Amino acid sequence: MLGVYESFPENVHKIADFAALTPTKKLQQTLIQTLRKLNEAASLDGTADSAMSQCAVIFEFGIAEGSDFNYLDDEEVSRVMNNINRKPFPILDFLLVTRYYKTQEQKRRPLRFDYYMLRFIFDRHVEIRVFHEKGPMRMLPEEISDFVVERINETVSKGILKPLEAS
Repeated sequence: MLGVYESFPENVHKIADFAALTPTKKLQQTLIQTLRKLNEAASLDGTADSAMSQCAVIFEFGIAEGSDFNYLDDEEVSRVMNNINRKPFPILDFLLVTRYYKTQEQKRRPLRFDYYMLRFIFDRHVEIRVFHEKGPMRMLPEEISDFVVERINETVSKGILKPLEAS
């Protein structure tokens, strides 16, 4: 089933709740477009005080379909958008591969990658679950959820996801 990973883990490393300030359909369209843009060109350079200092980070997102993940390229985005236009998803699962590179003497040397799974649950609010599958965890699960939400909120003129207070 498109959007849902059959084996998403029950025990996750981070759960974050957000109020959605826009209808689910528009939020999901914005989410898909944002993740596609991150696939195309996004990278981070580590700051001096981070674990990723002197590292470049490249993101690769794929959307779940049953027991597999499909890379979010133009064709896949079009297919997902058509489904969202018909009926928004109650759940959207993604695989995120964070690729790390260290530049030494003008050569990029790959480091071990991280593999995360993200689940977006759309109900009265939006819940994001992050699971670190494998790798050295250079980015913490809460950094992943914060990063994705920041990019979604930057996509529109005013933010569409607002953190809910912890209960």
